[in-house]
Amino acid sequence: MKKLALHWKILLGMLFGVIVGVLMTTFDGGKELIQDWIKPFGKIFINSLKLIAIPLILAALIKGVSDLKDISKLSKMGGRTIGIYLTTTVIAVSIGLLLVNLVNPGNSISEDTRTEMVGNYADNTTKYKETAMAQKEAGPLKPLEDLVPENIFSSATSNRNMLQVIFFAIFFGIGLILIPEEKGKTVKHFFDGFNEVILKMVDLIMLAAPYGVFALLAALVVESPSMDLFKALGWYSITVVFGLAIMVVIYTTLVFVFTKKRPKFFINGISPAQLLGFSTSSSAATLPVTMERVTEHLGVEEEVASFVLPIGATINMDGTSLYQAVAAVFIAQAFGMDLDFSTQLGIIATATLASIGSAAVPGAGMVMLVGVLGYAGIPEAGLALIFAVDRPLDMCRTVINVTGDAAVSMLVAKSVDKLGEPHVKNWDDNYKG
Repeated sequence: MKKLALHWKILLGMLFGVIVGVLMTTFDGGKELIQDWIKPFGKIFINSLKLIAIPLILAALIKGVSDLKDISKLSKMGGRTIGIYLTTTVIAVSIGLLLVNLVNPGNSISEDTRTEMVGNYADNTTKYKETAMAQKEAGPLKPLEDLVPENIFSSATSNRNMLQVIFFAIFFGIGLILIPEEKGKTVKHFFDGFNEVILKMVDLIMLAAPYGVFALLAALVVESPSMDLFKALGWYSITVVFGLAIMVVIYTTLVFVFTKKRPKFFINGISPAQLLGFSTSSSAATLPVTMERVTEHLGVEEEVASFVLPIGATINMDGTSLYQAVAAVFIAQAFGMDLDFSTQLGIIATATLASIGSAAVPGAGMVMLVGVLGYAGIPEAGLALIFAVDRPLDMCRTVINVTGDAAVSMLVAKSVDKLGEPHVKNWDDNYKG
């Protein structure tokens, strides 16, 4: 096992998790056994990743921005980062709309199945509608207002406030650039060292990754809804997954064209982060691992990765945006609605804008989807049609979000001449025992 690459260890953990989960569903009390004695270890693993997400963003962004030593470099890198992220998001939504119109998965939903699912998931639908309504009533500039925290220590208590932490870190880094170098030397050295400590903590947490994903997958299998509902939503799921697979091809192609790095190099480098994204359904929880893989295994210099990746974890939701486009049209088809071309163009714009600043946590896509449905005049009750398969699809689209973050970091690094050769660090590099 020690000689196996990390992504193979994680894959084995996932496989054994599914097998154990399936076996436990055949025994009386098996579900409770997994929930009581296995699932907590998966939760501990996710919590350990979330634990260092905010400290990582603070340390990495402040270090990255201050390393630039020039605000003009920051504006150039920031413009390119956001421009590429928005472009890939528009591409993702367009692919989703194209596929869902070709496959027409909503036409396979029968009246009986629709009624059953709307009844089963009515409570969940209400919860997301209320959250989306509260966001809508807050006003059009509320997201901009929320970007600036009134208390950074309060903002740092929740991963949902990641944009506020990013704002503070960039602001702090700019301040560090603008003061005389000798006066900022001590602060700069502190954050350089702080960043190294956090990255070493990532290495230590990754030693437990195969066991963490085993626990997560075993719990997911025993808690899954009935297979009848999955069969009814088969074509919808296939459409989403096929669209997500196309996005992987687009990312690897962009990386090859602009950086000359082969697809195998890119996928091998980022695969552990992809697998963790699949297991946790959270870009935020996966961020520490994504940062480590991109810098050490893909050759992106830290000052670029520490700027591009935290921003990507909050505004780059290509997988989620593609899923929203497919889900919106699927629900419309299930209700017998015919969306015209202009409405579908509006879905592209709405899904793109909704992806900016959405929380990088499980379930955030549902809240965003309510806004997309509202724009297109599609009944929000239709959310109930997709709840049964939302969790596995959430896992798949998180993989795409993470992959997109890594690909864009390589493109931006290449554009500013900050893409070098990989330099892998092991967890025990400095261990003297």
